[in-house]
Amino acid sequence: MTAACHCRGCQRMSGSAFSLTVMVPAEGFTITKGEPVIGGLKGDNKHYFCPSCLSWVFTRPMLLASVVNIRSTMLDETGDTAPFMETCTGEKLSFIDLPVHRSYEVFPEAEDIGPLIEAFSQWDGKPAG
Repeated sequence: MTAACHCRGCQRMSGSAFSLTVMVPAEGFTITKGEPVIGGLKGDNKHYFCPSCLSWVFTRPMLLASVVNIRSTMLDETGDTAPFMETCTGEKLSFIDLPVHRSYEVFPEAEDIGPLIEAFSQWDGKPAG
């Protein structure tokens, strides 16, 4: 699933108005080269960075251990990574308006994840609107 997060932490770590994420199943995620370092904001989530350039590469969210959030901009092919949903809109910058299909003022609740995945699986990849 693709998402944009507007929380202040993502704003600070990405140096932008929001961060873009591709959520992938944790069991299918493998680091094939190098050893990332943990950094970024302190808290429940583990943020992993490239040890060479210190770019933010992925996050392992504590409350959703079944997924890994890869920064969309780290992918070689980024054309199909438009965000399906956005989170933490209560913290977003006032001039940002993304064409997403789902929007949450905070992070989605655990019971929202199943329906979100189902809706994402039906999505045609086109921005809302």
